[in-house]
Amino acid sequence: MKTLRRITRKTRKNLVIATLVGAFIGLTAFGSKDFEIAKNLDIFSSLFKELVTQYVDDVNPSEVIKTGIDEMLYSLDPYTTFIPESEIEDVRFMTTGQYGGIGAVIRARGDYIVIAEPYQDAPAYKAGLKAGDVIKEVNGRSVKDLNADDVRNLLQGQPGTTVSVKVEREGEEQLLGKTIERDVVKIDNIPYYGMVNETTGYIKLTGFTQNAGREVRNAFNRLREEQQVESLILDLRDNGGGLMNEAVNITNIFIDRDQLVVSTKGKIPDRNTTHHTLNNPVDKDIPLAILVNRRSASATEIVAGAIQDYDRGVVIGQRTFGKGLVQNVVPLSYNTQLKVTVAKYYIPSGRSIQAIDYAQRREDGSVEKIPDAHKSEFTTQNGRIVYDGGGIEPDVALDPLIPAHVTRELITGFHIFDFATRFYRTHDEIAGPEEFSVSQEMYDDFVQFLEERDFDYSTDSEKLLKELKGISREEKYFEAIESLYIEMKDQIKQNKAADLITFRPEIEWFLREEIVARYFYQKGRVLSNLEHDDEVREAVRLLNDKEKYASILIPGEDQ
Repeated sequence: MKTLRRITRKTRKNLVIATLVGAFIGLTAFGSKDFEIAKNLDIFSSLFKELVTQYVDDVNPSEVIKTGIDEMLYSLDPYTTFIPESEIEDVRFMTTGQYGGIGAVIRARGDYIVIAEPYQDAPAYKAGLKAGDVIKEVNGRSVKDLNADDVRNLLQGQPGTTVSVKVEREGEEQLLGKTIERDVVKIDNIPYYGMVNETTGYIKLTGFTQNAGREVRNAFNRLREEQQVESLILDLRDNGGGLMNEAVNITNIFIDRDQLVVSTKGKIPDRNTTHHTLNNPVDKDIPLAILVNRRSASATEIVAGAIQDYDRGVVIGQRTFGKGLVQNVVPLSYNTQLKVTVAKYYIPSGRSIQAIDYAQRREDGSVEKIPDAHKSEFTTQNGRIVYDGGGIEPDVALDPLIPAHVTRELITGFHIFDFATRFYRTHDEIAGPEEFSVSQEMYDDFVQFLEERDFDYSTDSEKLLKELKGISREEKYFEAIESLYIEMKDQIKQNKAADLITFRPEIEWFLREEIVARYFYQKGRVLSNLEHDDEVREAVRLLNDKEKYASILIPGEDQ
């Protein structure tokens, strides 16, 4: 990697995709486009050969090629990517929801990788790995300074093979060694479904891998068989999407057969497709609320958009991510692949949810507010006006939960995570996910835990104040404002000292979720917050108010 850093970005951008060299270097220049391909591949081949041969330091050919490929594809769109052989398992996981490995969420922390959560009943769980375990070695090799992807690649492998790990665990003096037999790890699309009150069903969908439609259909049918379900919430928040056909299948649960759900249009007209519902619906009348947020993307947006376009239910939350591009995976030589954008998709009203400009995004990648001049108007089946331009705009817009600065620091600094780890180590059991709460004694223990760590953080206000001090010194104004500066600094310090009290309710939210997940895993995470989830509450209120629900779906009615 050291040699790579010495190669300038300009040089890297000149490196054109190399894996295509072997496949296309023999192209005959029958047409101008073929000639341009052959010509540029020849230039690249010559450049690459001379670079590897003559560059002053040793050059790793594979790394340089990968850099060139990534830079080239980056100029197109965020979703067209090169997949080396080492990442094929990740592609299989994205489409099937399963992979060969130990079954654990891992996260980078300092120089090492930590187990964030073992999947219940997966190999890591059966071997006794716990959340908070720090991975020190894999198969006798130190993993210090390796990133999460590198460690994940070491842990994954063919089912039936074994991997040895050594972990550091709080409270244990020596490293713990575990030999784990890899297995097929299947991640459920639905971590939880149930009732949020006597008449409102709830299904949490986190993915669109194979059989997602069948899983939702089965969950809905079981709810109807076992409960008095009069309305339904389908929670698609934080769902990044997946297989398009599963989005069609899920939409089909609620709308008639032979209805258009999504169409795709690309460069090659013969490959344009339309996707209609194929089956009779399970229930085309039950009041339906779809929960979405900024991280609801792709297949999620197809479902939410189709439900909205057919006026079949009410979409609640925040504008969705805005990914309306279709990718195909194309096999290349040496067991590599190219995931390439081949089309845009359009929902029943004819609108695309793809963001107009990739630059018009927030830090999390979601769509910023789109100016009206950049949007086109469409209508739903009932004649309601909807717009394109990026994402699905909810029928009922809610402000997103944005944690306070202190809460973000407690999360990113692993303070809440570590307290949950210590709590789990000293408490054999807790009340169920729905009953568990953070008591005053427990919160006091958490505050004491932070004091032992000398917890502190810098707010944006402090950073701006420090910047103001520097600039005012340079401009010779600081002496005039010094007393005001000290007063503001002291006031911020006092406010920070009270933050753990002021923002206790939201801090408790994340504390409760993390502690419950230690005992009840993914299902526990969902259950622990249902009762306290304002967006779920809003959905329940709306579904119970039949007049308001109907008025949203019928244009011209009083809201």
